[in-house]
Order: sequence, then structure tokens, then C-alpha cells
Amino acid sequence: MARLAEKYKNEIVPQLKEEFGRSNAHSLPKLTKIVLNMGLGSAIQDRKRLEEALMHLSVITGQKPEVTRAKKSVAGFKLREGMEIGCRVTLRGKRMYEFLDRLITLALPRVRDFRGVKAKAFDGNGNYSMGLSEQMVFPEVDADNAKYTQGMNITIVTDSSNDDEVKVLLEKFGMPFSKPGGR
Repeated sequence: MARLAEKYKNEIVPQLKEEFGRSNAHSLPKLTKIVLNMGLGSAIQDRKRLEEALMHLSVITGQKPEVTRAKKSVAGFKLREGMEIGCRVTLRGKRMYEFLDRLITLALPRVRDFRGVKAKAFDGNGNYSMGLSEQMVFPEVDADNAKYTQGMNITIVTDSSNDDEVKVLLEKFGMPFSKPGGR
């Protein structure tokens, strides 16, 4: 069992039951999935950028990424419908908890001038989204062999619709939220 999954089951659930005043563990917020997305507008001209992004995303997550395609044609961007413009991975179960553990303990502290993630990046439906400006913060990515730096979006999806409850859940997991007035 993943370390964070065990922590959730043994430590966080009893704390949340007490804090929210509920006896039913199924009514508490829990993680459903984590979606990682890399949008590669530059892949239109250079196919190698997409191939490198696919390789990095598979190394980071341990899962084969899905290539995303353009839904519409946009002449101003020289974009045609169906062109490959990004990649994404959906993590669930053990891999989801392992990725979240590596994100919180290894990757986020390696971000330059890191003062915490934004505490207001919730969508109103209990999901949290954040962005990283480069994939090099993950120790799995070999910075010496990487030709291009590429950012990524990370969305943490929960089964709760209450943003405040989800924030408490992520704090218990160890998510480093920035302090008010910090960033």
C-alpha cells in the first residue's frame, strides 16, 4: 500500500471524522484521481517536443500518456483539427497516492523561490488545480538529456463538492499552501 494511502486510512480519516463531526467515513472527502496535462502548442512545428514530453510524462507517472488532439482548426495558430498538440495522464489508486507523495515531498520543494501553492486554486466543485513551469523539478527527469523545458497542469479531483473540506484534506496530506499575504 502506498504511504499516503495508508496515512489517509489510519490517520487522516479519524482526524476528519472528529473535525467535521461525522461518523460515516464514506461522507468524508477523498481523492478520486489526479490528471496531469502538458499542452504543447510548439509541437505543431516540432514533433520532437511531443515525443520528449511523452517520454518525460511516462517517466514521472509510470504510465503511458495519451496524446491529445486539437478539436478545432485555428488559422491564426496554423492549427488544424486533429493535430497532436499535447498529452495527458490520469492516475488512480496506488499510482495516484505515490505521485502525490512525490509531488509534495520531492518536486514542490525543488521549485525555485517556492513559497507554497495558491490556496485559492479550487474550482468550486472540490477540485484543486496547479501548474508547474517545468518538468525538471521531478527527480525522475534527467535534466542533462532534456532538450526542452515544458510546463504541466496538475488537477487533483476529489469526490467532495466543498472546497473548504478538500483544502483541509490536502493540508492533512502535507500540501504546502501559501500563507495569506505571501503570494
